[in-house]
Amino acid sequence: MKPRRVYAENVDPGALAQFESALEQPFAVRGALMPDAHLGYALPIGAVVATRGVVVPAWVGYDIGCGMCALPTRFDAQALRENARAIFDDIYRVIPVGFAHNRAETPWPQGEALEPSSVLAAIFARDGLHQLGSLGSGNHFIEIGTDEQARVWVVIHSGSRGVGHATATHYMKLAAGGGHAREGHDGLALVSAAGREYLSDQRFCLAFALENRLEMMRRVLAVLRRQIGGKDTSDGGTWDELINRHHNHVEERDGMWIHRKGATHAEAGMMGVVPGNMRDGSFIVRGRGNPEALWSSAHGAGRVLGRNAARRTLALEGFRAQMRGITARVEAKTLDESPAAYKDLDAVMAQQRELVEVVARVRPVVNVKG
Repeated sequence: MKPRRVYAENVDPGALAQFESALEQPFAVRGALMPDAHLGYALPIGAVVATRGVVVPAWVGYDIGCGMCALPTRFDAQALRENARAIFDDIYRVIPVGFAHNRAETPWPQGEALEPSSVLAAIFARDGLHQLGSLGSGNHFIEIGTDEQARVWVVIHSGSRGVGHATATHYMKLAAGGGHAREGHDGLALVSAAGREYLSDQRFCLAFALENRLEMMRRVLAVLRRQIGGKDTSDGGTWDELINRHHNHVEERDGMWIHRKGATHAEAGMMGVVPGNMRDGSFIVRGRGNPEALWSSAHGAGRVLGRNAARRTLALEGFRAQMRGITARVEAKTLDESPAAYKDLDAVMAQQRELVEVVARVRPVVNVKG
């Protein structure tokens, strides 16, 4: 049996079966299942699998580079609370959410130095720069909150938008031998041109996903300056403490290709962010570099109810009660993001004490959803 560690408790049998199926592949070397694990496609969300000589596009997923940015700021916590509604409304004015894009292109000078494949270049040329600085939907969010020291943080969860999705679809088709994209265990050999191009295009998507989060971060800081001001002339962000962690990616380490699908890189000393839900905020963490976990941690609380099940079974009144005191979209359209749809964040953190140590906890004041 190939080495594996399961850090999750009471794992959904379907998710466990997906994990075991991945480890049965001849190119798979070892795996780890994070505490937030739940059913996905091909590989469960919260899974980490290492391979040799092969990358599997479906094990990274459609939202290549989806991840977290967290930035502490110099804004006043009380001013944030007093102006929460104005800040909330202003963010929705300046950042497109859901399937919306910017009306004009957002400049990205650093992107010109990157070299995407001809396929990705064509994908990006269609509307890549219109997507830059847009949030997306689902569990993507912008949150402004405070930690135990009353420090104001901006926390953003988003990815590579339509650019990453189209890129992933292209490579899933190649891995499956052409035709339709298949959400399975089809791999690309790294000695092949397609395998090498996937890694190169993934690097482009990771850079784009990061720039997307940074552009939104800059816009949120501008909103905070506009709505509550500050004592200095800077944008208010403590940029030397910025945290960025992708949780959909593949990278090389010790001769293995480590696929993280809804899992966070957590080398020793590496800073990370583990979000929970719209009510419970996020933990700022420091990695312990656990090799049995393939140097990874949970990427969030993990779902206990799928979106359709949440809409069918959860009550809007309960959602409203849970969100009291937080400025957010609390309505039927966001019911699938209710705290009750997610695992208990404190329990998830307790299950990964070997993987990360807690540095701070950020409780939300403003939450923006797609």
